[in-house]
Amino acid sequence: MMDVQRDGDVFVLRFDAGENRFSPGFLGAAEGALDSLEKNDGPAALVTVGTGKFYSNGLDLDWLGANQEKFEDYLRRIHGLYARVLSLPMPTVAALNGHAFAGGGMLALAHDFAVMRTDRGFFCLPEVDLGMAFTPGMNALIQARLPKRTAHEAMVTGRRYTAEEAEEAGIVQRTAAEDEVLPAAVAWAASMAGKNGGTVGKIRADLYRPVLDALNGPVLS
Repeated sequence: MMDVQRDGDVFVLRFDAGENRFSPGFLGAAEGALDSLEKNDGPAALVTVGTGKFYSNGLDLDWLGANQEKFEDYLRRIHGLYARVLSLPMPTVAALNGHAFAGGGMLALAHDFAVMRTDRGFFCLPEVDLGMAFTPGMNALIQARLPKRTAHEAMVTGRRYTAEEAEEAGIVQRTAAEDEVLPAAVAWAASMAGKNGGTVGKIRADLYRPVLDALNGPVLS
């Protein structure tokens, strides 16, 4: 489901669970991986990447449909995942090998930077088409990480962005062909790995304090 490898000073966290939806098992594996990464005390950076045509399709709607009574606790764990990535004491790069939809797109936005595959895959926040509103924490994360006009369009219309469109809209910072997405992300992360992790985490936590407060606050408005 999830695997961590090290490439020099870069930790590569690979999601390998089909559509990489946020099942309880996926969330537990992610939490365990971040627990391990936070113990690192040397130069380091993190790259996350999916497999096949999916980076992540976000919430596990099948599991959620069968476990409605656990809705708030489930959302709290997802908020916690975003908050941990956003405050991780090392530089972070998302390697979008394929679709980054809904919660998966928001996970990508919690990283410092993102590299997106050019020939397949979309970035999309389809909540409007699913009849779902954004939580206060999700709303804060999206608005803080995207240009205002892009946040408005992505959230209100559910537009699907190709890599080129996502770069132009300020959603991702770089694009690359399929076989170059991960190497490009690792190289970029490696160039930042020497920065003091504690300082990086503190700067980011201060920069996004309202977002972290929202993610750590009530999950429903």
